[in-house]
Amino acid sequence: MKIAIGCDYNAISLKNALIEVLRDKNIEYADFGVNTPDPVDYPDIAAKVTVEVQNGNFERGILVCGTGIVMAICANKFDGIRAAVCHDIYSTQRSILSNDCQILAMGSLIIGKSAAQELLKVWLDIKRTGGTAGKIKKINDLEKM
Repeated sequence: MKIAIGCDYNAISLKNALIEVLRDKNIEYADFGVNTPDPVDYPDIAAKVTVEVQNGNFERGILVCGTGIVMAICANKFDGIRAAVCHDIYSTQRSILSNDCQILAMGSLIIGKSAAQELLKVWLDIKRTGGTAGKIKKINDLEKM
């Protein structure tokens, strides 16, 4: 599995904590930034990570900002991409099992380091199988409207 990961300047610490999990699990990843506290427009980071996943260069992506919400909103603007904000175990599991999400979003102002790391482990251990096929098809059909 290959993971693309990125964050805005509010979430560098949490992104780095999540990278620790990727390293511990020997998962190949690419860090698309940011790595300095200089302000950055989060849509730029979301777009970098999402395009890499959309193009098939990475199987999944992780986006982190203050709440995770805006990163998920940005990622969901791309055809064929499903991103979910996950701060609890159930939504983390369902993001893949029901919704076949390729992108996990988290908020550094919402979730602590250890909880985020545990949820990432859960998310990584669940294989993408296409989600609930009929519902995923309907989601994909919405992109054509």
